[in-house]
Amino acid sequence: MPSEILINSSTREIRVALIENNQLAELFIEHQAHKGIVGNIYKGKVSKVLPGMQVAFVDMGLDKAGFLCANDINITAIPESKKKDWIVDQSKKTTSYQEEQITLSDEDSSTRQIKHQIPIQELLEEGQEIVVQVTKDPLGTKGARITMHIGIPGHYLVYLPTSSDIFISRRIENETERTRLKTILQETEILEGGYIVRTVGQECKKNDFESDLNFLHRLWGKLQKKSKETPPCNLLYEDLNLTFRAMRDLVTNEVARIVVDSKLEYQSCLKFCKDYLPNFYSKIELYQEPAPIFDHFGIEIEISRALDRKVWLKSGGYILIDQTEALLAIDVNTGKYVGSCDPEETILKTNIEAVKEIVFQLRLRNMGGIIIVDFIDMVKEESKETVWKSLTQSLKNDRSRTKILKISELGLVEMTRKRSRESLVQTLCNTCSYCDGRGHNKSPTTICNEIIRSVQRISNNNYLNRKHVTIETHPSIYEAFFEKETSFLEQSQEEYGLEITLKANHELHQEKFNISFD
Repeated sequence: MPSEILINSSTREIRVALIENNQLAELFIEHQAHKGIVGNIYKGKVSKVLPGMQVAFVDMGLDKAGFLCANDINITAIPESKKKDWIVDQSKKTTSYQEEQITLSDEDSSTRQIKHQIPIQELLEEGQEIVVQVTKDPLGTKGARITMHIGIPGHYLVYLPTSSDIFISRRIENETERTRLKTILQETEILEGGYIVRTVGQECKKNDFESDLNFLHRLWGKLQKKSKETPPCNLLYEDLNLTFRAMRDLVTNEVARIVVDSKLEYQSCLKFCKDYLPNFYSKIELYQEPAPIFDHFGIEIEISRALDRKVWLKSGGYILIDQTEALLAIDVNTGKYVGSCDPEETILKTNIEAVKEIVFQLRLRNMGGIIIVDFIDMVKEESKETVWKSLTQSLKNDRSRTKILKISELGLVEMTRKRSRESLVQTLCNTCSYCDGRGHNKSPTTICNEIIRSVQRISNNNYLNRKHVTIETHPSIYEAFFEKETSFLEQSQEEYGLEITLKANHELHQEKFNISFD
């Protein structure tokens, strides 16, 4: 079915919704005050090399240094003397410089991954200036993930100036078409470097690629010139804003229309299409209804739902989504759904329904990394196979690269999903300042017991014979202490000779208390 792109633009933020089969499929949000930096190209300076981990940190002029792995180093950009010296030194050990091409498995990959045997300390040194591109935004305490294998995306192609190979999007499955596209680029006269043919390039002719080729080569030439003139720790190239990235990356032949709610952005989109995507010029519409565009199309409801931990299924079952720093855990439950007389059938139906919702939520929330799905236990092997095949098939429309393992004996599915930007929750929410993201606090009983143990330690240490103790607590702890632990106040006076005064302090955290002496 035709898809639609909805663009909600203001001076504060840009939101882009991709609608597939009349349902929200993906959501992109860019706050003007906190723009992502994926795709940006910087001239950096190596600040630290860690041989033990085979990584380096690169200062790009940002708050945090970028993180560069050894396999993300462009060997061709390294002075020949470094590589030759290493080869000579290591020849006695029958080891030499090698590189192995690894086929890119999705069109969004802008890097050519290389495996080589040269230690990172032989390729980079502190203070060395290099050109790098951001492949992952900084997340939490981690700096941006960067690479020296530059990738510049156009509409039909991604240009890889540091490569010499041609790759085809994994979503173009027809082998004849893949071969045809590769042949077209191999025969192109101005071919320099490598390319990835994007999904939208399917069935394109040679002249369809020409505008992309000319634009990308001109841009790379300007970048090379700028890199020579620009001092290190500075930006060389900033990727397009979210509106134009959506036009470049999301617009395919399946897109029926692009609806924009801002007159200014509407005019900009028309100009962008006129210059780069003339075939889609007529598909751009200005939204003029009185209701906000995302309200009109029911997007706001889906966004609110995407922030919940529990997601209900139509059958009455539900899934629970818990994000940790290490991995994402998804638990499937039957909930209110009791099914018919066959428990295996009930479980299978719930798991199949959960598969579709899980894939939908992964795309909508942009969740990635390591993902563990705990399906309801199935007895029959054919049921497990059915669920696994359903999951594999449902993920085919996902633009992010995924890898799935078979269902384990414990009923778990282990999978990974490529992540380059923040999840929806990370974009729209802050970590709870009260519980620090744990999702729980110590109970009043626990805090009361901690106070009692602290008083006991004070009595043992004698504290310069001070006998009057004042304890400040949160009001909830103050009330709990008088409800459950009044006997301790009498015990302290009799056994320890301490006179204890409790005070409520509204400014204290529930888990904190202050003890002072008079």
